[in-house]
Amino acid sequence: MDNAPIRAAEFFAGIGLVRTALERVKGAQVQVVWANDIKQAKHDAYAANFPDAEDHFKVRDIRLVEAADLPDGIELATSSFPCIDLSLAGNRRGLVGDQSGMFWEFARVLEGMSPRPAVVLLENVHGFATSHGGQDLAAALTRLSELGYSLDVLAIDARHFVPQSRPRMFIVGIEKDKLPPQAHNGVPPLSDARPAWVQAVHAKHRQTLGMHFIDLPQLPEGPQDLEGFVETDASPELWWGDDRVEAFVRSLSDIQKARFERLLSDDVVSYRTAYRRTRQGVSVWELRKDAIAGCLRTTGGGSSKQALVRVGKGSRAVRWMTPREYANLMGAHDYKLLAGTPNQQLFGFGDAVVVDVIEWIGNNYLLPVLRPDSALRKE
Repeated sequence: MDNAPIRAAEFFAGIGLVRTALERVKGAQVQVVWANDIKQAKHDAYAANFPDAEDHFKVRDIRLVEAADLPDGIELATSSFPCIDLSLAGNRRGLVGDQSGMFWEFARVLEGMSPRPAVVLLENVHGFATSHGGQDLAAALTRLSELGYSLDVLAIDARHFVPQSRPRMFIVGIEKDKLPPQAHNGVPPLSDARPAWVQAVHAKHRQTLGMHFIDLPQLPEGPQDLEGFVETDASPELWWGDDRVEAFVRSLSDIQKARFERLLSDDVVSYRTAYRRTRQGVSVWELRKDAIAGCLRTTGGGSSKQALVRVGKGSRAVRWMTPREYANLMGAHDYKLLAGTPNQQLFGFGDAVVVDVIEWIGNNYLLPVLRPDSALRKE
């Protein structure tokens, strides 16, 4: 069994970046045998990268999915359920919202599976932890506990792996009768993957729900700039004209403009990213202080798209970021951009997980639990 592929189901699969990450896990083969999403465009992007998708990817509302639809022998179920009702930028309806409420549908399918997956991995925004004063997270943890899972919570910012600020929380559930020897009870020590607010979640629920934690290595430092992630050979036609660049600069606040002018006078050319915001009813641009990207978002409109600024040596240029740059910033440098419009591609990446983060969790958490002997050989 230890040499057998880990059979996985990918709920809310999107364009397949969870699968991309799991297939990079060293020491054991992870085989996605079932995946679903409601959007045809995401299926098409997935299928362009994974030709076997036609055999297992179901374009279906999860409310129409039954446990009997899934194949037998699934050991790992992943769920990146919608974040819009949990995000601080969303409507904050929480798990009663039409989108984030799909967690309950995932749990319903999970309940009907026999046997259930030994491990589940859920991903969402940090707002999940504070939604309705923490009640939504408590309700989700309670439901998973009722299904027989011992639970762990992690918080990982993708900036440890790629030059993008993208904090996300993860819930790892392990069937209580399959907890490995390295699983600890109690409150985990403070670490970069378990900050104080994660400790507080463990402290609050460890007595009532059965929480555990597993020791993890320190997260890497991560790149500090966009070098290697920007398309330096992008078409010149993508760069904005002088009038549009001048309007960009005029919209900057005094503090932002001073930052821009300092970069402009530098003797090196650097890249920065910028978002368009609405401040007191006026649309303005804001330039990041550091040299990494802001959190990529789903492109529902111009304000959610991220612009790239190239500035230095007295030269300035601005354009929208490209789908390839979005892919690179999501850790998917080799992802094939063969399906969908550019805006659909941007949307797919903005709605996805960072490959390197899932790969790190896979190598340091999932593999040691599901294939301990393979994990030891890898070391």
